[in-house]
Amino acid sequence: MKINNLSENNSVLNHYLKEIRSVEIQHDPMRFRRNMERIGEIMAYEISKMLSYINEDVPTPLGTAPVNVIEDKIVISTILRAGLPFHQGFLSYFDRAENAFVSAYRKYKDALKFDIFVEYIASPSLENKTLIITDPMLATGSSMELAYGALLTKGTPAHVHIATVIASKQAVKYIKKHFEGKNVTLWTAAIDPDLNEHSYILPGLGDAGDLAYGEKL
Repeated sequence: MKINNLSENNSVLNHYLKEIRSVEIQHDPMRFRRNMERIGEIMAYEISKMLSYINEDVPTPLGTAPVNVIEDKIVISTILRAGLPFHQGFLSYFDRAENAFVSAYRKYKDALKFDIFVEYIASPSLENKTLIITDPMLATGSSMELAYGALLTKGTPAHVHIATVIASKQAVKYIKKHFEGKNVTLWTAAIDPDLNEHSYILPGLGDAGDLAYGEKL
């Protein structure tokens, strides 16, 4: 499985990554959401280089111009609710893509132990399409595995791109192990070294859903 860590090469993405991490800036939810969108837009552009293209002749007022356009049928999916701004960034670039949504949540057994459940999925057919699964924080990898399994009930994609903003080293290792041999590519803006006792990424940025939409009960 190929892993693309976009922060290994300097670009404007690093500026947005700094802002979503910064405790001095991230308290502004509108700015946080917009920065998540921007990272999604940049990642969508990078993923677009990996897609299949066909040539079309486009009539202009003065003639005809040959243009290579995306051939893939794309479905963008996200895990609610934290993934919505990130998802929107992808949709801004792949504006004709279909969309899928998965609701997954942690059910705590106690303060530190939890199971993950998928309770809702809305998706078009994924058969032979290019599926992009967006989730801003890839902490353990287990939510992504469950979401992927739930989405496969809607068909078998030709290729899957897993897109995240910040992944932990543990999650990358987990994804590599559990997606080995599958036609899957992982994209991330940063890989952080550790998880805390609540399985939050360190240094991470906190709770992406709360920062985007407010704290939940």
